[in-house]
Amino acid sequence: GNSRLRIAVGRILLIGALLIAGVKLVQVQGIQAKELSEQAQKQRTTRQNIPAERGSILDRNGNQLAFSIEVRALYILPQRARKTWDEARAKDPEQYPLSYDDHSREVAKFVSSILGPEVNGEKTDEESVYQQLVKDISYEVLVSEAEPAKAAKIVEKYPAEIGSEYRSKRIYPNGELASNIIGAANWRQEEKPPTTQGILGLESAQDNALAGRMGRRVVDTMSGDDTLVIPNTERELVKPQPGKSLELTIDIDTQHAVQKMVTDYAKKSGAKNASAVVLDSRTGEIVAMANDKTYDPTDFGKASEDQLRNAAVASSFEPGSVNKIVTAAAAVEYGLFKPDDVLQVPGSLKVADRTIKDAWTHGTVPMSFTGVFAKSSNVGTLLAAQEVGKERYAEMLQKFGLGKRTQSGVPGEEAGVVPPLNQWSGSTFGNLPIGQGLSMTLLQMTGMYQAIANDGVRVPPRLIRAEIGEEAPARRSSARKASAWCRRRPRRPCATCSARSRSPIPVTRTRTGRASRQPCPATRSRARRARPSRSTRSASATPSPSTGSRSPASSPQTTRATSSGSCSTRRTAPSSAPRPRRCSTTSPPT
Repeated sequence: GNSRLRIAVGRILLIGALLIAGVKLVQVQGIQAKELSEQAQKQRTTRQNIPAERGSILDRNGNQLAFSIEVRALYILPQRARKTWDEARAKDPEQYPLSYDDHSREVAKFVSSILGPEVNGEKTDEESVYQQLVKDISYEVLVSEAEPAKAAKIVEKYPAEIGSEYRSKRIYPNGELASNIIGAANWRQEEKPPTTQGILGLESAQDNALAGRMGRRVVDTMSGDDTLVIPNTERELVKPQPGKSLELTIDIDTQHAVQKMVTDYAKKSGAKNASAVVLDSRTGEIVAMANDKTYDPTDFGKASEDQLRNAAVASSFEPGSVNKIVTAAAAVEYGLFKPDDVLQVPGSLKVADRTIKDAWTHGTVPMSFTGVFAKSSNVGTLLAAQEVGKERYAEMLQKFGLGKRTQSGVPGEEAGVVPPLNQWSGSTFGNLPIGQGLSMTLLQMTGMYQAIANDGVRVPPRLIRAEIGEEAPARRSSARKASAWCRRRPRRPCATCSARSRSPIPVTRTRTGRASRQPCPATRSRARRARPSRSTRSASATPSPSTGSRSPASSPQTTRATSSGSCSTRRTAPSSAPRPRRCSTTSPPT
């Protein structure tokens, strides 16, 4: 009787268990199916960033000054690797006969054979790799900058033991050349997400443009491990947007020569520091900017503060006699003196409570206006400045761009100091004209003389020539020229340069911002019959810079170019000479 009772109870319990399992099955596969499926999907779904390619930095001829390459970091999770190997060996001793230590020896030998004994200062010999594999830690990087092809071979052979992750390495092929301008960038693993980040110089100042925009993707990964991606599960792909490349105005050959000259001269003279700036007098482009102290961008952590600074723009100083050019320019601009005008220059001049003297002792001597500046006479310069007057002199300082940043695009630029007119004391006007009581950077000083060299047209200095996007080629050796040329006697009317054409023709702009123009056939004879004055021809021969303009205060003539119609017209004031019309040619946009 007891056996029958036990059987009956067992049947009841079995039926009850089956009923409960059935109810749970209906609940899981029916009522909660969608919810549980979504939870499982979330557990294995991982969002990953796709790094964007960082833009390059090029010189004016397309030579690379900085660019990025792709590398791989090889890593292992030693504790997990040991546990996984021991579990697999316990289940199938025949397939996994070696102990984890012996297996690590095999892995280390293979890794060393692929990578060699050293990679960028990191030891990858067999013993060093083995010691890393057997450490009792959760995470260990075997090598941080392996070649992608070599890393792929290692991961393919030992996918359970070694993993790889994308990294980017910044390359500076010219070493310390122009490092004060270019700066430095490196891979920042601690950033979220990890990326190459600009640290110094242009790399930092233009980081947003160079970095581009990361892409995004969603993948399915093995449970508990976001690094093991299930094949063919990529979706919701957002392509990364590569960063823009920067084409600088720097010429690498000129930069090399100037930097060597500056360094050699500083050593020879025993100067504490030395800098030099080379500008294109017509465009204001910075062709070279060198300091005697530079640094290695790939190891900038060892550089001193003086090495990291760009002294050409970050150090301001009293200019001294080189500032007398402002007085000379103002006197000529306002028609107060001519080169041969004679000034009676005394041995000293009292300005408020100060007495100004020359560097040599003399009585009252006659000096031509040119001779005053040729001999750098302080007294003669102040006599000319008094004729100019405080207001006009202060205005001329502003027109030369002193007391404010040049907006050149060079990182770390200082503004210098020029006291405002309403804060001048009685003796201030005895200091400023001879270069005392104010400060400027070397770039500002060079910009002053650029205006003089450019016939009075000041063009603010600039460093960045162009931003090259994804659609543009990585290297453009020169601007494309117009292919349409006017001939002296065309067989049919020239559609491009006809003076009677009413359709507007755009001005061809080269990468320096200049407009390319050719004389119209209809106006050649007229231009020959009535040639403009010498001063007008000189002004017309110099293209009007896109970044600067000629003001009446900085030159006796004003020049501008117009291109609203089919032919661009050069207008020069106040000359009354006939104006030759000049026609623009066309070319595809550069």
